[in-house]
Amino acid sequence: MTVGELIGRIKDKTGIHIPLEHTCDRLMTGDMDMEVKKIGCTFMATADVIQEAAKQGVNFIITHEPTWFSGNDRTDWVKEDPVYLEKKRRIEEHQIAVWRFHDHMHMGRQDEIYAGFEKEFGWDAYRVEITELERYGEKDPAQAAFWKNFGAVYQIPPTTLRGLCAFFKEKAGMDVIQIVGNPDMPVEKVSVLVGGGSLGLGREEAPMIQMFREHIDVAVCGDITEWTLSAYVRDAAMMGMDKGMLVLGHERSEEWGMKYLPKWLESVSDGIPSVFLDAGEPFIYL
Repeated sequence: MTVGELIGRIKDKTGIHIPLEHTCDRLMTGDMDMEVKKIGCTFMATADVIQEAAKQGVNFIITHEPTWFSGNDRTDWVKEDPVYLEKKRRIEEHQIAVWRFHDHMHMGRQDEIYAGFEKEFGWDAYRVEITELERYGEKDPAQAAFWKNFGAVYQIPPTTLRGLCAFFKEKAGMDVIQIVGNPDMPVEKVSVLVGGGSLGLGREEAPMIQMFREHIDVAVCGDITEWTLSAYVRDAAMMGMDKGMLVLGHERSEEWGMKYLPKWLESVSDGIPSVFLDAGEPFIYL
């Protein structure tokens, strides 16, 4: 099977085909006629991931996030940069095709990043339907659709912010987790906003509206902006309200969708072996 054929099958399975000019889901290296011998699934095709892929005989990497250091993977600004040139050389040396699977993954029949998150942390049984947010935008179909698909809400067994932090540290293999709020506050209703979702997806007020209208105790976040949700939760906590925030970071909140992608690919890959390549948390803590 060629790279192009496999990409076509993957898009078919998601149920959508976004025009190339409207998506970042493009082939970054290699060509569509390459034969796929082994697939590697990862959050991001870092230099470490490329090295591991070559070691394992992977010649087709499916990456969720950019290869070339910007959201849309443009390379016009970086063509003479030695970091770009050396990374590109290493990819080409090992004859690896790299394809980005982002928009189709989030916007298909099911958001596979959230599906992976739920499998990894055992939260699939705790997911609840949003209530207030749908009614908030019911007179505007576009608004209602936005809120209906904005993150996910879970009713989890009673714990504390400190306990939730310990849970994620163990399960996600993290040494440090940032929180805002009283560590001993009670927690039952949690919103999860993976990756850039915690920035509001173009509406920076959205995470705070969700926290208010859905009666959220703690928001579990990917990325943060310190003057939006962080400030809102901090002010709430300082005024005696039980509101909290827990920051996993972009990679640790989204990697799990890629961990379970090899299983998802089985129905379209005709037995081509597929492995998970963990990009790993990007930070070192001193």
